[in-house]
Amino acid sequence: MVAFIECNGEDGCRWGDQWVVNGDVWPLTGGYVRAKPEVGRLTSDVPVTYDEIEDGCYQQGARLVAMDQNHTEASLCFPTVPRFAGQRFLTTPDKDLALLEVQAFNDWIIEEWCGGAAVGRLIPQTIMPLWDPELAAVEVQRCADLGSHAVAFSECPPHIGLPSIHSGHWDPVFDVCQNTDTVINMHIGTSSRVPTTGPDMPPAVGAALTFKNSVNAAADWLCSGVLERYPKLRIALSEGQVGWLPFLLERLDSVWDRYDQYQLNFHEKVPRRPSSYVADRLYACVFDDLVGLANRERIGIKQIMFEVDYPHADSTWPRTMEVADALVKGANLTEDETFRFLRGNAITCYGLERYGLSADAPVSPDAA
Repeated sequence: MVAFIECNGEDGCRWGDQWVVNGDVWPLTGGYVRAKPEVGRLTSDVPVTYDEIEDGCYQQGARLVAMDQNHTEASLCFPTVPRFAGQRFLTTPDKDLALLEVQAFNDWIIEEWCGGAAVGRLIPQTIMPLWDPELAAVEVQRCADLGSHAVAFSECPPHIGLPSIHSGHWDPVFDVCQNTDTVINMHIGTSSRVPTTGPDMPPAVGAALTFKNSVNAAADWLCSGVLERYPKLRIALSEGQVGWLPFLLERLDSVWDRYDQYQLNFHEKVPRRPSSYVADRLYACVFDDLVGLANRERIGIKQIMFEVDYPHADSTWPRTMEVADALVKGANLTEDETFRFLRGNAITCYGLERYGLSADAPVSPDAA
């Protein structure tokens, strides 16, 4: 890691830290981390140093304290410097070195970051050697043996130069994920692209449209036949909200009903309506989506999980309780729905019972 200076015209110059991995430079900027109060609010592209950010961004003990302050018992951890699906190592020319880097990251996140006092609170999510599905399957198995049952994957592999999920290329990975109860997670941006309307698109437009990546991923998975061939496989979409899902399901089912106009072998690959594969299989995350919660009967309340996004700058920390309360009241969730949304669904999706957590809603003392 080295320091650099960036000059932003009228904003002047400021120091920032950056990582250099195999010649690939990744600067630490305001969008990825929560700046300390005295630093003030930083836009997503402004460089920042480690001295200027909350200790909970990168120190285990401080992270656990921050979680306690925010009423957060457990948190699934995404990779950052390796990128959200570990695609930084995909471009490493020396693939023997790249594999060692992937394994080193996975060992660290399982044994150190999510180990010790953090067991059952910081939930490990590993990465895979994306360039080789057989190696990837071996690594998923190795990590599951070490206690990790969540793996990061690209929302659109062709956008990073890899075969799609329709190709059969990834079947070794899907097979081992199903056999090891490993959830496949797709964070927005894991296609290394963001939705754009043009080169002069204002940042606000891009921020509003990030959910489109999750829409594309969901359509791919529900029409691929993968969920039919692997009936216990679970996938989760992160930071894409869920209000778009009811219309997408309606549209996919309509295409399925009129398959002869679009794809003659559609029913062979997907013998049931696409919407039928959502329950207990496809999960999505919400942090400010009242529309999605209002349509929970069309989605399935059991498929919606609550997210905090700490330590990113747009996290709801440290007022997540306030945000959650507003969502629960705004959507008029019942007590059982509230439990599932804020806690139970994540426990079920990621199998957190293995840490002693319960996905069963507490019984009200007034229940008879």
